[in-house]
Amino acid sequence: MHQKKLEQVGEQFKLARLRRRFSMELIAERANISRSTLANIEKGDPGVAIGNYYQVLVALGLSDDMLHLAADDVLGRKLQDIGLLTPKRAPKD
Repeated sequence: MHQKKLEQVGEQFKLARLRRRFSMELIAERANISRSTLANIEKGDPGVAIGNYYQVLVALGLSDDMLHLAADDVLGRKLQDIGLLTPKRAPKD
């Protein structure tokens, strides 16, 4: 399951690069990584450091997207709200 998600992320990186008509060589150079590391990112290789993924986002002009990863955290907000609810008490006589 995790590998499938990483492959989807890699595909999104590849599509972003292709939409911009950037070569692998150009993005690798701008990201200060090797072409093979970029290829591994685009394949969804879990062994690639997250810093390299970020460098590619910067090279593609998408670094601000990383700030939105958990912006709409529905589950997190529900869990937080549960902790904020006050317990119901029996009425005082």
